[in-house]
Amino acid sequence: MSDFPHTPPKQSWTFSNDVNAEIRRAAATGIYDIRGGGSKRRLPHFDDLLFLGASISRYPLEGYREKCATDVWLGTRFAKKPIHLDIPITIAGMSFGALSGPAKEALGRGASAAGTSTTTGDGGMTEEERGHSKSLVYQYLPSRYGMNPDDLRRADAIEVVVGQGAKPGGGGMLLGQKISDRVAMMRNLPKGIDQRSACRHPDWTGPDDLEIKILEIREITDWEKPIYIKIGGARPYYDTALAVKAGADVVVLDGMQGGTAATQDVFIENVGMPILACIPQAVKALQDLGMHRKVQLIVSGGIRTGADVAKAMALGADAVAIGTAALVALGDNDPALESEYRKLGTTAGAYDDWHEGKDPAGITTQDPELYGRFDPILGGRRLKNYLKVMTLEAQTIARACGKNHLHNLEPEDLCSLTLEAAAMAGVPVAGTNWIPGRGGF
Repeated sequence: MSDFPHTPPKQSWTFSNDVNAEIRRAAATGIYDIRGGGSKRRLPHFDDLLFLGASISRYPLEGYREKCATDVWLGTRFAKKPIHLDIPITIAGMSFGALSGPAKEALGRGASAAGTSTTTGDGGMTEEERGHSKSLVYQYLPSRYGMNPDDLRRADAIEVVVGQGAKPGGGGMLLGQKISDRVAMMRNLPKGIDQRSACRHPDWTGPDDLEIKILEIREITDWEKPIYIKIGGARPYYDTALAVKAGADVVVLDGMQGGTAATQDVFIENVGMPILACIPQAVKALQDLGMHRKVQLIVSGGIRTGADVAKAMALGADAVAIGTAALVALGDNDPALESEYRKLGTTAGAYDDWHEGKDPAGITTQDPELYGRFDPILGGRRLKNYLKVMTLEAQTIARACGKNHLHNLEPEDLCSLTLEAAAMAGVPVAGTNWIPGRGGF
């Protein structure tokens, strides 16, 4: 026997256990992997930024006697009836079909109680959500599922979806097991048959056609409703500029940490950009056109805390949208359901097979037995509490930076812990005035 110890086996970084498992799965099945959620890889994000609180050179505000406003107006450019929200945290579009009816009701209840808006998602407007949403944004997607002029008029704003952060350039999926009688009726689809949404709108091929479509929608809604344009985080400077030139009131920018109900895993992990890299480019486009704050910018993709909200607004956003975080607030991926997640071959916090319709929390399912477990009143209350906490956290940070409105936060209030985040966000590395790629020391 050798006197020298054996070198322990080393796992390949390139061919890791996860990579090898996916190779074996693909070889065994011949199909690509489908899942929900957003990118799971480690990406530069808001955690890589820090605020520079006030001391002598900046004067902080006292939280108990000095106000810090949080309200935001959306759609002030052309709409006769812009939306006024109490807080700058909105609920992103998540469809009925992807979510259960009670989950959509809870989103409407929670958003309304917190003084903000919710969004329909693909597949049309449900009475649960319209009935419990003080401000409801109606998504107009390439699929046109559930779209009708009457619901356009019933909405408070229209969001024309050109792209989504989890799959810019790609369409959505809704598998047959989630296409119930009601979903099939709303979408004019056969029950139980897999559905794919188109990746682009059928009646335009470029920004000139988009301008015509926006004008058509304004005519249908008598120029009352703000028109949002939602883009995936891929080429945010040019896409934002073209959306503005086409006549958008609001641009919604979604980074690759943003979730989806279902698409190819390879798409989620390899297409798009982190939201941190997207915001400064979109803001630059608005500034170059003289439209920053005139055309409002809503950003989404991995927003979790009030600190994330404050950082997005310091980089130039007018508001943010949350999707995955809202579902967690309702009760999705709750460790209390761990035993049931294990029966599905997963674990709480990792469950992303929303497309299968087996969610034990009753949120991402059309199974009556499962969604019957979910209490929309309690879910709405939980969402309201979460939105309240996020808002208080953002206010706390803004006051510490000497700001009496969240919109007064600015890039000067930020520094970065990493070179990547500094370069993407356009803020200096902590302890320096150096922004990689822009000089300084």
